[in-house]
Amino acid sequence: MKSLFRIIVVISFIVLLVAVIAYSRGYRFDFKKKSMTSTGILSISSYPNAAKVYINNELKGVTNLNQSLAPGRYHVEVKKDGYTNWNKDILLKGELVMTVDALLFSLNPSLSPQTNLGIVKAVPIDQTGKIILFSQTEDPEKDGLYLFDSGFKPLSFFPPLKLILLKKKLDAYGSFDFKDSRVFFSPDYKEAIFEFDKTTSNYQLNVSNNINDSTQSFLLALGEENKSLFDVTNSKETLLEAWQKETDNNNQKILEAFPKTIAKVASESFKIISLSPDETKIFYQAANNKPLPLAIDPSLIASNQTPEDRNLKKNNYYIYDKKEDKNYLIRLSSEDIVNWYPDSEHLIFVDKKKLVASDYDGLNEQAIYSGPFENSFFTTTNDGKIIILTNLNPEVNKYGDLYLVGIK
Repeated sequence: MKSLFRIIVVISFIVLLVAVIAYSRGYRFDFKKKSMTSTGILSISSYPNAAKVYINNELKGVTNLNQSLAPGRYHVEVKKDGYTNWNKDILLKGELVMTVDALLFSLNPSLSPQTNLGIVKAVPIDQTGKIILFSQTEDPEKDGLYLFDSGFKPLSFFPPLKLILLKKKLDAYGSFDFKDSRVFFSPDYKEAIFEFDKTTSNYQLNVSNNINDSTQSFLLALGEENKSLFDVTNSKETLLEAWQKETDNNNQKILEAFPKTIAKVASESFKIISLSPDETKIFYQAANNKPLPLAIDPSLIASNQTPEDRNLKKNNYYIYDKKEDKNYLIRLSSEDIVNWYPDSEHLIFVDKKKLVASDYDGLNEQAIYSGPFENSFFTTTNDGKIIILTNLNPEVNKYGDLYLVGIK
C-alpha cells in the first residue's frame, strides 16, 4: 500500500508539474475541443496608464493588461478620454508574449512662452536640445544671435539664453537679413559658420570694390559671446569639407558597432541623418539602389511584425533597427523636418501644416499639434515636449517667439 501511495504521489506531482509548465507556456484547456491548446499572451501597457484596451472591438480592461488569447490575428486599440487613440493589427502565436506599448498624446496641448526677443529665425543644433535664435527687431541692444538651451531647468545656475553675437557688430560688413541666413555646424557643435546674404545696395557697393561674392560667412563660437568676427567667406568650402570628413569618420565608427553585413552596405548606401537617442536605430536616406542583407536569420521571436523593406531605393528614407535587424520605409520627402522622440520609439515630423507623431516603423500617425507655427522649425525636448516658433498675437507683435508645447 505504501508503494502504491508513493507511486500515486509521484504521478500526481509529475502531472501537476507538467500542468504548471504547460500553463506557464500558454497552454489552456479548450472545452469545445476537449483538449489542451496553446495560447499567446498580449502584454499591453500605455502612457498614460489606465487607458481602455479593445481587442477586436471588445473591451478587455485597462492598461497595464496581460491577455491570454488563442493564436490568430487581432486588432488592438488603446483609448483614453482626452488623448489620441492607438491601434495596431497583431498576429499572435502560441507560447509567445507580444508586448504592446502605446503612447497617447493629449488632445489639448498646452502652450508656454519661452522667449521674449522677437525671433525671425530659429535653427536647432541637431538633437542636442539647443537652438540658435535670430532676433532682428531694430533694437540694437537686443538684436543678434542667441543660444537657447531647452534642457535648462528652473533651478539651474546657468541661464537658458546666451548671447552669441550682437547684430550691430555686423554693421561694419554691410547690411544683412537674418531670415535668409544659413548655419553649418561643426561635428562637435562648438562652432558654426553663419552665412548671410548681402542686401542689394550692399552687394553693389562690394562689387565696386571688386568683391564678387554676394554672401558673407563668419565662424562663431557657440558657447560664448563673440567679441570679434572671423570672416571665413573665402575658406568656407574648405572648412565645410573638413567638417564633413570628420562627420563621415564619426558615422563610420557608429556603423562599426552594427552587424558586419549591415555595416558594409551601410557604409556604401546609408546617408545617415540621425541616430535614435538610445543609438539602436538609424534614420537614413538611401544613397543608391541596393538590397540590405539579413543580419539575423531567422527573425527574432516576437519581434516587430510591421512589414519591412530591405530593397533600398535611392533617395527614399528608412529606419533601421539594430536590435531586431528590421528595416522600414518611412513616408517622407526631402523637405520634411523630422525629430526623434526621446523614447527612441517614435518620430515627430511636419505634415501639411501640423505636427504628427508616428511609431518608428511608420505606423500609427497621430496629429499632436495643428495650431499656428512656423513650418520651417520645431524641435523636441528631452522630457517629451515640443518647441515651436510662432506669433500668437500678430496685431500687437511684429515678430514671433519660442513656445513650449505640452503634448503629454
